[in-house]
Amino acid sequence: MRIDKYLKNSRIIKRRPVAKEACEQGRVFINGKEAKAGDEVKIGDIVEVNFANSSVKIEVLKILDNVKKDDATKLYKIIN
Repeated sequence: MRIDKYLKNSRIIKRRPVAKEACEQGRVFINGKEAKAGDEVKIGDIVEVNFANSSVKIEVLKILDNVKKDDATKLYKIIN
């Protein structure tokens, strides 16, 4: 699945255009490498997203196309 779509489905970023913009600005990394919006994310990947004043580092646990809001947090595990 594309990283921009995964960030939206997992509710880490609320909207897909915002996720795409974050990738274009170099604020999203997959396994330590800068990610483009179309880069594929796989189970086990480490994704880091840098926001204006914080950052989130997660491990991908599941990849699902249709996710309910309550189940979104089951797609990843936060690591620090």
